Amino acid sequence: MNRLNSFELLGLPCTATEQQVRQAYHTKVKACHPDQFHDGQSQQKAQEQLIQLNLAYEEALRVSMGHQPGAPLNVLSAEEAKRLAVKLMEQRRYESALLQLSHAETRDDEWYYIHGTLLMNMHQYGTAHQSFREAVRMQPNNRAYRQGALDAAVAIKRHQKLRYRVADWAGSFFHRSYGQGKK
Repeated sequence: MNRLNSFELLGLPCTATEQQVRQAYHTKVKACHPDQFHDGQSQQKAQEQLIQLNLAYEEALRVSMGHQPGAPLNVLSAEEAKRLAVKLMEQRRYESALLQLSHAETRDDEWYYIHGTLLMNMHQYGTAHQSFREAVRMQPNNRAYRQGALDAAVAIKRHQKLRYRVADWAGSFFHRSYGQGKK
């Protein structure tokens, strides 16, 4: 992704500051996060947008911080990134942990497991499930990875049921309220 496309995707001029880049990124992520969508096709499209947005963010951040475009930004060894992420996760600093994890130079089965665990703590069950499934794909006999994938799948189902219950309750509440008011 080139410099101009990165800033354009974030809706910023190429002279934007680091703070403006971060703010635009967070705003855009909220709008296109896959967990906001219910059907698979919309989730897939949102996931693709999120990937492009992440790439644009990294490039725009490099430029706004004065780094050369395409140069690594805070790349950590996989072990160091995982160690820092786990430490931050223990402190319940999930977003910071996720950021540290994203700076890993490589991603292995343990990386995906930690990523899934972080996302579960952030109530992003769909994306967490994908991470756990990737960890299972890499190490099919690991029970912890399989349990993580199962827990995420159950959380997705539970969350969907809860969402429908709330919608049903709200619908019946408004129906009763408006129905009684008109009598």
